[in-house]
Amino acid sequence: MEGVRVLYWHWWGLALILAALEMFLPGAAFLWVGGAAAIVGLLTLLVDIGFAVQLVLFGVLAVLAWFLSRLVARRDPGDVHAGTLNRRGEQYVGQVLTLEAAIENGFGRARVGDTVWRVAGPADLPQGARVRVTGTDGALLRVEAA
Repeated sequence: MEGVRVLYWHWWGLALILAALEMFLPGAAFLWVGGAAAIVGLLTLLVDIGFAVQLVLFGVLAVLAWFLSRLVARRDPGDVHAGTLNRRGEQYVGQVLTLEAAIENGFGRARVGDTVWRVAGPADLPQGARVRVTGTDGALLRVEAA
């Protein structure tokens, strides 16, 4: 492949194309490989290296970038509540709450963050009592004394 002259801006162009592809084909694979192309472009700007060395360097950096992306993806679980997105109350099962309004005749209220939830419990409990969420029924949290 003698005579092939790839300049730094070719690599930066490839990096931009790969970054643009990331918008249409998400998954972070193209973004990381684009980063490898940008690094090769920077090295090509700073040091006069041949095309074969550039290709090998790009290949090695792209593979390392891909493995690094998998490592980062494994470490970041994303939204841990994604499975309960439309069943918001289920994410509170197991949490201990304080009653904002006493449970009388089986029903009361408890604050969860900035929201007040209606709760149902098996026994009458006073305001300020600690309860554990055991389940949900629509917008109603099922609780028991903690």
